[in-house]
Amino acid sequence: MKLLKHILTILVTLSVSFISAQEVEFFAKVSKHKLGINERLRIDFIMNQDGDNFSPPDFSMFTVVGGPNQSVSNSWINGVRTFKKTYSYWLAPKKRGVFTISQATIYVDGSAFKTSPIKVEVTAAVELPKDPNDPNYLASQNIHLVAEVSNTNPYLNEAITVVYKLYISHKIAVDNVNEIDTPRYNDFWSQNLDTKNQKVQSGKYNGEDYRYVIYKKAVLYPQKTGRLNIEPLSLDIALRVPTNRRDIFGSVLMARANKTVSAGSKTINVKPLPEMGKPQDFTGAVGDFTFDVATTKTELDATESLQLKVSVKGKGNLKLFKLPKVSLPSSLEVYEPEHDEKVKTNLSGMQGSISDSYTVVPQYKGKYPIPSISFSYFDLKTESYKRLSSDEIVINVLNGPSSGTSGNVNKVVSAGNKQAVVLNSDQFAFIKTRTDFSEVQSSFFFKTKLFWSLFLLPFIAIPLAVIVRRKKEARDADVYGNKIRKADKLARKYLKGAKKSLGQKEAFYIALEKALHNYLKAKLRIETSDLSKDKITELLSGRNVDNEVINAFNSILERCELARYTPIDIVTMQEDYEKASKTISLIDKQAR
Repeated sequence: MKLLKHILTILVTLSVSFISAQEVEFFAKVSKHKLGINERLRIDFIMNQDGDNFSPPDFSMFTVVGGPNQSVSNSWINGVRTFKKTYSYWLAPKKRGVFTISQATIYVDGSAFKTSPIKVEVTAAVELPKDPNDPNYLASQNIHLVAEVSNTNPYLNEAITVVYKLYISHKIAVDNVNEIDTPRYNDFWSQNLDTKNQKVQSGKYNGEDYRYVIYKKAVLYPQKTGRLNIEPLSLDIALRVPTNRRDIFGSVLMARANKTVSAGSKTINVKPLPEMGKPQDFTGAVGDFTFDVATTKTELDATESLQLKVSVKGKGNLKLFKLPKVSLPSSLEVYEPEHDEKVKTNLSGMQGSISDSYTVVPQYKGKYPIPSISFSYFDLKTESYKRLSSDEIVINVLNGPSSGTSGNVNKVVSAGNKQAVVLNSDQFAFIKTRTDFSEVQSSFFFKTKLFWSLFLLPFIAIPLAVIVRRKKEARDADVYGNKIRKADKLARKYLKGAKKSLGQKEAFYIALEKALHNYLKAKLRIETSDLSKDKITELLSGRNVDNEVINAFNSILERCELARYTPIDIVTMQEDYEKASKTISLIDKQAR
């Protein structure tokens, strides 16, 4: 009886173990659900049965800095087998936000099993724990990103600069730098400056010797007053740091690490422009400027045109304000201005000039004044408003119809709103009321030169038409000749297209290759399928073409094939075009 109970116990245990073994568990686990952009995330995919074809999820929002690492554990406890297999990844976030890590997939005995999606929140950079034995901590102590702001208390629309310097200790070596979080400069007009080919310089950071490079520069013009935030710049850096171990030669061994550094956010307190003394025509110009109004001519005839140019030069927010409008007499027709900007931006801000050029066409004789135009701006040096005014310009229209408004020169019209010309009672005084009439002499068409020309024209045209028609029939009957002429025409067309495409690499070499093929089809009477290098060489040699010319032709064809995949400048394209034209000309002369 006891033996029977023992056997039943063993059978039940084995049954439970068998049933448990059939239950597949596959899940994902992350080291943290909330982390800073300068931290690393570990994610493990764990299964209790060995599977096939493991497929990880899409990590597009992260950079995989480690993994996949695989570990397997297999144990028996009290007769029960425990199996565990883990795939591990280490991830670096690319930007801030809330992201969902999608499902991973594994196949066990032909059935697919998937993990549940996991949400992870990435915040701004956080302070990392201090561990002197951790390579990441060592990296954080020897590499720093600093944002230097030229002015933290500017006026509205006053230029400030942000320079990001990357300080690197002499103890570590940098392998790669990747920008993962770019500041958006909200509430600023911004322009990034070129930092290519920056040299590594020597400097101090917290009193210690460092190397540094200027990674990024930007010019900002605040567009709001009050406290504005400049978002941090974050970089992911692959580097090597020294360890406490040494090799057999006594040299310090280096450990690889990834470090995310952040410049930290900056707060700018923007002052409003003073209301006291602000001119009514002030449009937001801030800086140091000169103002000019000029015309291309002051004397002309009616219906001729002149150019009136309103320009501002200097240093300041040149792209962020409007130029004053001009007001002209109503008898001057004015067209919408053409705006032109010649502005360069460097660390000191915008410099250059902007202008509006008006086309003016006088309609009547007279003298027309262009009144003085004023321009106001806020001067940062004196912290006060300044007004600049132009001189009055008189336009003298020498010749043309008179107008009743010529004596009333004070009436003006805005350049953007034309008004009808006001005329007086003498508006038709220029029309002549006395004329000298003379008798019209009668003439006859019959027997004139024109009569005989029209009479004989059909007799001359009919024979010419017969000759032209016969030549056309003979030309149409020449099938081979027509084919050659058509191919020649097509070759010229494509060669012309290649010339038009100079500077556009792919379009140029496609057109050039088509021109060469069509020329050969016309010259050698071969089809496109026969255009092999050996066939071309054989046929051209049979036509007594020099080997040097044949090789040049084949080299151009090879260049057309390879040029699409290699960098080519416009000078090389021009040389290839000229070489193709010369080669076609030589073949045409030598071929028999």
